[in-house]
Amino acid sequence: MPHFSDISAFRLSTCDTRLQSIFNEVIKLTDCTILCGHRDKTAQEEAVKSGASKVQFPNSKHNSFPSKAVDVMPYPIDWNDTARVTAFYKIVKAVADKQGIKIRWGADWDMDGTYWERDGWEVDGPHYEVVD
Repeated sequence: MPHFSDISAFRLSTCDTRLQSIFNEVIKLTDCTILCGHRDKTAQEEAVKSGASKVQFPNSKHNSFPSKAVDVMPYPIDWNDTARVTAFYKIVKAVADKQGIKIRWGADWDMDGTYWERDGWEVDGPHYEVVD
């Protein structure tokens, strides 16, 4: 059965308990890796500098503690396999729905069910956030 590495488990531990609940169930169903949970000011500035984020500190959902956002990819990672990332999202969404937790995915910002559209937003396939 898949399980989180120590570093993935640590990154997830910096997230809102709802995200922890979702992804602790997802890992039982399919292998994935936690890329990022909470980002402090230095980490957020580096994410912007590297192009990984366009949002300045403290405005990212990653900047709250615990983080309201997490970046996760199915493992092994293939950045170009959008079909696999979409299939992974559907697993995540099913788990979140079962737990009664509303989430937003970075490849469907407006939550209309049309994936990978750009409409003024950057597509961010690894990004998941809780919606309050």
